[in-house]
Amino acid sequence: MKEPAVWDVLGRAGLKSLLIGVPPGYPPKPVEGWRISCFLTPPSAEKFTHPVELAAEVQEELGDEPYIFDIPNFREQGEDFVLQQVFAMTQRRFRVARRLVRNKPWDFFMLVEMGPDRLHHVFWRHFDPSHPNYRPGNPFETAFQDYYRYLDKELASLLESLPDDAVVIVMSDHGARMMAGGVCFNDWLAQEGYLSFAEPVTQPTAIAKAPIDWNRTVAWGDGGYYGRLFLNVKGREPNGVVEPSRYEEVRDELSSNLEAMPGPDGMRLGTRVFKPQDVYPEVRGVAPDLLVYFGDLEWRSVGQVGGGEIFTHENDTGPDGANHDRTGVFVMAGLPGQATGQREGLRLIDVGPSILSLFGLPVPEGSEGRSFL
Repeated sequence: MKEPAVWDVLGRAGLKSLLIGVPPGYPPKPVEGWRISCFLTPPSAEKFTHPVELAAEVQEELGDEPYIFDIPNFREQGEDFVLQQVFAMTQRRFRVARRLVRNKPWDFFMLVEMGPDRLHHVFWRHFDPSHPNYRPGNPFETAFQDYYRYLDKELASLLESLPDDAVVIVMSDHGARMMAGGVCFNDWLAQEGYLSFAEPVTQPTAIAKAPIDWNRTVAWGDGGYYGRLFLNVKGREPNGVVEPSRYEEVRDELSSNLEAMPGPDGMRLGTRVFKPQDVYPEVRGVAPDLLVYFGDLEWRSVGQVGGGEIFTHENDTGPDGANHDRTGVFVMAGLPGQATGQREGLRLIDVGPSILSLFGLPVPEGSEGRSFL
């Protein structure tokens, strides 16, 4: 993180922040105020607060119960355990939050709760009748309703602990949606003649360990909620075969073929493909040559190869029934003179500048976001 965060700007103005679970928060960097690190904190971490003494106050509040940063390997832990941990994690984080908002002289308070994200990924298929793996009457059919009612109660209790004049924002960093399954990106590339192997791959194999014949490979793909496609460009990669003069031609060809890809029912999947240069103001590091949203986020990208099928309802990183989505949640209340109703056109990157404007502070030079207040 090279650019100043909201709490950095506030600290320079002499204002104190209380941050709980805000990523990236490990290791916990100094802040003008107090900080408990985030879901990236390893179980073996000895220091997870700033200042260090804050950890004793966290433990004093929880007694014999450990503070839960996240649910490690939540896709593989079993649903009963994950659901119990989601509730316990939320209960303990809000319990600590209520204590700290009461006894710390903060100006800005921010809490990130990972419970909804973990709930969505593990239990979406049990709650959504449109999911291919939904089974009516399953034991987790009401997990969403049960958790969100519980979360609402925890949030209400926290709000009662805040000053009456606090401006409150409830927001998400991304939305969520049903994920039908996965597209085996590299199997598709091999089928279409873009990816070649030195020997047959007959077992599911991570692409990093697959015997790729680079002298006959045009492109390969990585897995994730969206696919990242890399071209094997001559002069850029060690055994590149794509002539730099044909780079854009090959990118356009792959984009067209990916967007025309049919789904398992033979109908067009609805895949969307983007060039990083067209969607980011600046492209840094080793960027993918194409960003691939299979089924416009209805399907994830499976990076491993050798599964035998292009489409799968299994996930190479563990069971998962939800994908991220573009539209998230933003609710604000408590601003004097604030109009009620909905606002259109809000962007995630506008939230930071809007918070700064609540404190009467200017937006740092070079910020892309703008205050919507």
